[in-house]
Amino acid sequence: MKRQTPAPCPCGRPLAYEDCCGVFHAGMPAPDAESLMRSRYTAYVNGLENYLLATWHVSTRPAALQLDQTPLPKWLGLEVKATSTSGDSATVEFVARSRIAGRGQRMHEISRFVREGGCWYYVDGVVD
Repeated sequence: MKRQTPAPCPCGRPLAYEDCCGVFHAGMPAPDAESLMRSRYTAYVNGLENYLLATWHVSTRPAALQLDQTPLPKWLGLEVKATSTSGDSATVEFVARSRIAGRGQRMHEISRFVREGGCWYYVDGVVD
C-alpha cells in the first residue's frame, strides 16, 4: 500500500499543516510576526474565526468576523513580500490570492503586529 504524503500547509511553507500552522491553531504561540500572519491566513482558509479573534490585538479586534457569509472566498495562495521587526513591533507585507464567485482577487497588505506578554498579535493593516 502506498503511503500518502500530507498536503502542504496553506500558508506556503513546505510543511504539513499539522507541523506548521496547526501547532499554532492548537495553542502554541507563534514565535514571530510572520509565523502569526501565516497562521492567520491559514485560519481564514480553514474558517477558524476563534483563532483569528484570539490573535487580534484587543485595541482593534472586531466583535465577530462572519466568515460564513456567502459567497465564500476560495483561498489560492499566500506570498510574503517583506518582514521587519523592531523590538516588540513588526510589519509583514504580503499578497493573498483568492477567488470569490468565480472572480480572482488579490489582496496586498502591510500588516502591523505587536508582542505583548510573549505573544504576537495582529493590530491592523494597510490594504493596497
